Amino acid sequence: MLIIGAKGFAKEVLEIFHQQNKLDNIFFYDDVTNDIGDKLYNFHILKSEKDVATLFKNDNRFTIGIGNPVTRAILYEKFLQLGGKFISTISPFAVIGNYGNVIEEGCNIMTGTIITNDVSIKRGCLINLNSTVGHDTTIGEFTELSPGVSISGNCIIGSFCNIGTNATILPKVVLGNNVIVGAGAVVVKDVADGETVVGIPAKSISKK
Repeated sequence: MLIIGAKGFAKEVLEIFHQQNKLDNIFFYDDVTNDIGDKLYNFHILKSEKDVATLFKNDNRFTIGIGNPVTRAILYEKFLQLGGKFISTISPFAVIGNYGNVIEEGCNIMTGTIITNDVSIKRGCLINLNSTVGHDTTIGEFTELSPGVSISGNCIIGSFCNIGTNATILPKVVLGNNVIVGAGAVVVKDVADGETVVGIPAKSISKK
């Protein structure tokens, strides 16, 4: 199993494997940090695509230990081309409802997350620590929920969104693609593609 990244969030992904008691044959990958060593804790850090190709001959599973939605998508494409199989990592300490839920490939569902029923989480999403996702909600590809986010029921969240720590999305709100929601914001109405919203209630401060 390969965890892409060897800093910050990658350490939290490692914790999921620890919780699952699945620490055999874990490797990290980092080819951009100049001062990094050869190991993180006791786990080897691969630093070249050649090393990855060798690993993938025996175990081609990978997950992404980096948070930025755009970066996650780029890395997904890169390691897919290298022959990898994108897998989800789901903490056993997340609470996930038993009815109608769909979690697609490559999602990171972290400790303390609560997902109710009839929730659809698309490819490559990151649902961070202690976030909640209410019923009949859809979250688009590679969207990141920071710690403590609360998404109410009947929401639609677009792809490549970044929702800040402790933000709240009220019921039936629709966020477009590439939306940024500031930390602590309370979103009470729909947000168009590419907008950045902050505050209580959340208001737009810029648009891509």
